[in-house]
Amino acid sequence: MLSRLSPFWLWALLALPGLPITLGLINATDAKAIHAALHPTGEFAARFMIIAMLASPLALVFKGWRGPRWLQKNRRYFGVAAFFYALAHTVLYLVDLGTVQKVVADLPKLYIWTGWIAFLIFVPLAVTSSDYFVRKMGRNWKTLQRATYGAAVLTLLHWAALHDWGGLGPALVHFVPLGLLEAYRVWYWYLRPRPQAA
Repeated sequence: MLSRLSPFWLWALLALPGLPITLGLINATDAKAIHAALHPTGEFAARFMIIAMLASPLALVFKGWRGPRWLQKNRRYFGVAAFFYALAHTVLYLVDLGTVQKVVADLPKLYIWTGWIAFLIFVPLAVTSSDYFVRKMGRNWKTLQRATYGAAVLTLLHWAALHDWGGLGPALVHFVPLGLLEAYRVWYWYLRPRPQAA
């Protein structure tokens, strides 16, 4: 079923979490709705980023299973969706604060500057996500995509450091599975014992 899912239906599925957020903003009666939309947009940005990153380690663990292969084929859609949710998160944050002075005053906070840098890393990844750039950049495209790991670490810190590290639990629930699978991937390719040549 997944293999037959057209990109249009996939985009529709990826947009679904944004519908209640958008409706909440449209029907808002005060500015609190903007602040309330901050967390779900940020969380879905992180979730879709994690799903995109899970493709390769899952394909390694579940060799021959079609699910990870489908995810590998379509992970760019999840990555782009992660960027747009992160963009919405950033725009809502700026609107919620309301002034440049407040934005600048927030910058030294750990959970703020990590979020900004993670978002800035996302920008070139999203811009170069099309087939055109994959062909044009060649091997350099994969090198650029590795910046996702830096964005993931910064996103983890951004989420965990919220409310005096009150976001640590939810952040770990999302990121620990990814960390374990990536650790297995490193072990498999670089650290596992290899048969000695005769």
